[in-house]
Amino acid sequence: MEVKSENFKFFQNIACEYFPCHKVENCDSFNCLFCYCPLYALGRDCGGNFVYTEKGIKNCSHCDFPHQKENYDKVLEKIMILIKRVKEESNQ
Repeated sequence: MEVKSENFKFFQNIACEYFPCHKVENCDSFNCLFCYCPLYALGRDCGGNFVYTEKGIKNCSHCDFPHQKENYDKVLEKIMILIKRVKEESNQ
């Protein structure tokens, strides 16, 4: 019987002085894998729960999208969108 593990999709650093960096109901499922959100540069298309401040800065303090274990594949899909955009911009 083949056992498929997906442990690579989840990492938690409870020793981090910022853990958890967002308010969550259950710290046991808080995923630190994408500690610094790779989707920030997607702006409004990141898929997370954010707001822009009066100064136009993206505030993601209420977003836990990249910190949910079940969103790993969605984050990778969004990263591919970002890569595509960068390639398109470099070809201009």
